[in-house]
Amino acid sequence: MIAVNGLVIRFGSFEAVRGVSFDVAAGGSYGLVGESGSGKSSILRTLAGIRSDWNGSVSVNGVCLARQPTKDYFRKVQMVFQDPFGSLHPRQTIERILKEPLFVHGFSNISARVEKIMDEVSLPKNIRYRYPHQLSGGQRQRVAIARALVSEPDILLLDEPTSALDVSIQADILNLLKDLRVSRELTYILVGHNLAVVAHLCENIAILNNGTMVEEVSSEELRHGWILNEYTSKLREFSVELVH
Repeated sequence: MIAVNGLVIRFGSFEAVRGVSFDVAAGGSYGLVGESGSGKSSILRTLAGIRSDWNGSVSVNGVCLARQPTKDYFRKVQMVFQDPFGSLHPRQTIERILKEPLFVHGFSNISARVEKIMDEVSLPKNIRYRYPHQLSGGQRQRVAIARALVSEPDILLLDEPTSALDVSIQADILNLLKDLRVSRELTYILVGHNLAVVAHLCENIAILNNGTMVEEVSSEELRHGWILNEYTSKLREFSVELVH
């Protein structure tokens, strides 16, 4: 579903990502893990069609990614951002937030689709006419997930979707995302800095350090400590309690 080969991303003369390559199978879940400045979010924004200053080869479902993607691309590839409060329009009701992508992409049966997606992400119907500031952090992130899914994408890009939430809520959101991937046959790319969180959702994980992929491991290899790179070992030690 996703093929990235020799991806280079620059900010002026600074190379933020240097020659990163990976593949994600249809229906698969792939993680990008590293500290701040490792290049993981830049890769995600390139796949989202937000960045245009990159070189290399990127294809989605066999089609090369254009520097200016079409509207249909943005329907098929959706993104969930780190901060659910900042990513939702503060002056729009939840209903309006969920209806807007359907208007943009020309869907019919809009009200029925909104009701269906709210049920899928376990949002109570009584919040439909509320505003984002009237919801809890977990509810806001469920709205953000619902907004991304309402236009029926094939790929979901997840930019640390639980890091702004209380620890008690993080597991609920991760389990929701896990269930949705199976029920909707979605392909995921998840960005994070905590290996344990990413391994909970992803079968394969790329470890990034200073813009370079230093290792690619499976979640199974990570759990058993079958890793080769010292930097990966340090990241694993940081989150070892959660991994087990």
